[in-house]
Amino acid sequence: MKINFTKMQGAGNDFVVLDETRVRLNLTAADYQRLGDRHFGVGADQILSVRTASSPDVDFDYVIHNNDGGEVEHCGNGARCFVRFVRDLGLTDKTTIKVRTQNRVLTLTENADGQVTVDMGAPIFEAAQIPYAAPAAGTKLDWDYVVSMGNPHAVCLVDDVEATPVLTRGPMIQANSAFPQGVNVGFMQVVSRSEIQLRVYERGAGETLACGTGACGAVVAGIQLGLLDSTVVVGTHGGNLTISWDAKAPNASVMMTGPATTVYQGTIEL
Repeated sequence: MKINFTKMQGAGNDFVVLDETRVRLNLTAADYQRLGDRHFGVGADQILSVRTASSPDVDFDYVIHNNDGGEVEHCGNGARCFVRFVRDLGLTDKTTIKVRTQNRVLTLTENADGQVTVDMGAPIFEAAQIPYAAPAAGTKLDWDYVVSMGNPHAVCLVDDVEATPVLTRGPMIQANSAFPQGVNVGFMQVVSRSEIQLRVYERGAGETLACGTGACGAVVAGIQLGLLDSTVVVGTHGGNLTISWDAKAPNASVMMTGPATTVYQGTIEL
């Protein structure tokens, strides 16, 4: 089977994007693994599927698979690429669209300057909804904060993010029984009240050049811990993201702004 794809990236977090609005491809986990494989496929952190809306309150459905073949709940950098993709392909002429992910509805806006802003929804702190099985009181934790942005994040405060052993600490924390569905692990260095440096070890993908939900989760954690102001520039290996959140407003959404770039289009045989 030959399929058309578009390769895109947002702050270095790279994606294979598939148009399934006309026909469902019915790909298997092995197919997603092949697409994401950097040696035998296209290569990507995640594979994003654009599907017709499952309900009248949204414009599209947004389905995300990691390059290990597993489906996940959310991908913020992918959401920015999503709106650029559907506009470039003429699937919509709207500059603001609503999309349904596995567990929430996102509002995506392409700005006049080419940047894309995503309403990421409100952070989730309830342990059962993250999900998070908090260890017994007094247990020494390898993380400083846990939050969900539609997917679970453990945030670790570090003095020097570049000196942090992300590739060993990340998998170790992911394997902890406190996270029954796994967890994305963010390592955050606070530079000032309006700037952080961040590296994220993602479920099913390993360390990526950027992670949109990870940036949101880290900023929320920093604000809750009293370390950050309401608008923060997040520096990643792939570029900068701007995250804003009003912690004092009930159920306030986290807003993320950053780039979305088309790299190339192609066809692959699966």
